[in-house]
Amino acid sequence: MPTIKTKKFTLRPYKLTDAEAIAKNINNRKIYRYTLSIPYPYALSDARSFLKRNLPANKKGEKLSLAIVINREIVGCVSFENIEKNHKAELGYWLAEPYWGRGIASQAVKLITDYGFNKLKLRRIYACVFIKNLASQRVLIKNGFKKEGLQKKNVIKDGKFMDDIVFAKVR
Repeated sequence: MPTIKTKKFTLRPYKLTDAEAIAKNINNRKIYRYTLSIPYPYALSDARSFLKRNLPANKKGEKLSLAIVINREIVGCVSFENIEKNHKAELGYWLAEPYWGRGIASQAVKLITDYGFNKLKLRRIYACVFIKNLASQRVLIKNGFKKEGLQKKNVIKDGKFMDDIVFAKVR
């Protein structure tokens, strides 16, 4: 599991002691509205469950979740889900609202994408984004991801079928 330091932040593996910071910074309706599996309100118990599920998956290489840390506090996450060794992975990320618009998400996506291609030997990295999530679309486009298409009624959010857009970057 990598630890990557930049001038603005550090990407590092999660620890069990990260639950409080996760719960504090992800508990935001604006984050919830554009994510598929993050509940709102987000309780400390949700963060503990997330860590208990994800730490073993990270160790097995089924997933790669890295905390975005600024001033020793977790302010976001960038991750690969559904990793198929030497083939592809699904990219996901979130960032606490006070840090939006500073290029942090874009840089974190660049770093994990580079890691995926260079260290994990992935050939394809993709992300599915809700149509109205223009900020995430900009992050992906800025990092060389290309829009592949619209998926009609692909996911269910709050009991409603929703469309999303697939973006991908291939090597």
